[in-house]
Amino acid sequence: MRILIAPDKFKGSLTAREVAENIEKGLRDVLTNARIDIGPMADGGEGTAEVICDALHGSWIDCRAHDPFGREIKARYAWIDNRRLAVMEMSEAAGMRRLFHADERDPLRANTFGVGEMLLDAASHGADEIVIGLGGSVTNDGGFGMVRALGFRFFTNYEKEQELKGAVSELVNLARIEKTRNLSLPKIVAAADVRNPLLGENGATQVFGPQKGVTPELLDLLEGALTRLADVVGREFGFDYRDEPGAGAAGGLGFGLMSFCGAKIQAGFEVVADAVGLESKMKDVDVVVTGEGSLDRQTLEGKTPAGVARLARKLGKRVYAIVGRASNDREVTKIFDRVYELTQPGMSEKENMARAAEFLREKARELAKRL
Repeated sequence: MRILIAPDKFKGSLTAREVAENIEKGLRDVLTNARIDIGPMADGGEGTAEVICDALHGSWIDCRAHDPFGREIKARYAWIDNRRLAVMEMSEAAGMRRLFHADERDPLRANTFGVGEMLLDAASHGADEIVIGLGGSVTNDGGFGMVRALGFRFFTNYEKEQELKGAVSELVNLARIEKTRNLSLPKIVAAADVRNPLLGENGATQVFGPQKGVTPELLDLLEGALTRLADVVGREFGFDYRDEPGAGAAGGLGFGLMSFCGAKIQAGFEVVADAVGLESKMKDVDVVVTGEGSLDRQTLEGKTPAGVARLARKLGKRVYAIVGRASNDREVTKIFDRVYELTQPGMSEKENMARAAEFLREKARELAKRL
């Protein structure tokens, strides 16, 4: 029997590789003669750069940048030398991971300036292509910060013109945008695991804003700021990406990347699957095992387990999921032959997460006996 293990990370607990390795250990305890390959996966969220770097034997480049609140940081991105490919995550400079504590969330001040600095650094290294994952954002600025780092300037419509370079809310007064640098960027592919537009009830602010600190009082203000940004971009540049799927990813960074960098938004799972050659790895196996921390309705919207399951079905393979927790949604569970859930009743979430590796091995042994 030949088995491929292709899970995503268990957020806050284990990386995708650690998940795969623990599943492998559990399977081998029972299936001593099985041929088992591991292929850690991601879908544009955190861990995307690591997965692609690992699969393509890349290296890491450190660069100086700024975090969402303007503090100097050392950021890093993956470099695949033989393809002149840079793979980065916006969260490295503008993600939740950069917060010192949860109370620091401030959607008016948090910006993506550091993301622009990372793009410029990759371009200066001679990248022919940049892949950027759009998950894990703490910003809601439509790419305002990133674009300023790239050399664009934003001005008000006051009689005495003023440059905007502060809070995102200042964009409600935006009148014109000026490009001051001869910008030369390589091809950019933005990998997103969501397909939300920039604005509206399914847009960046209303859907994802609350988890970044957007209160009901700020919703209209920030929605108005991003609306004004889209209006001025449309008027000055002659195109409008506000309704494109993925424009609302990472607090509207998807919109900013398309509008100012000529980026293409692609489903994150597809970007990663193509980069690591997932389909070719899957063709000769009998069984596929995937997983993630939480299996629910969102899984169907482009998350790793759904992507792996659909590809496995297309190739006629049996596919199983081992997950931290799972909803009872039949639409989700029916895409797998069986779902194994780690969560132990009566145990706190913290303890469940701390013992995830142990529970993964246990469930993998249970699966192996079934096989």
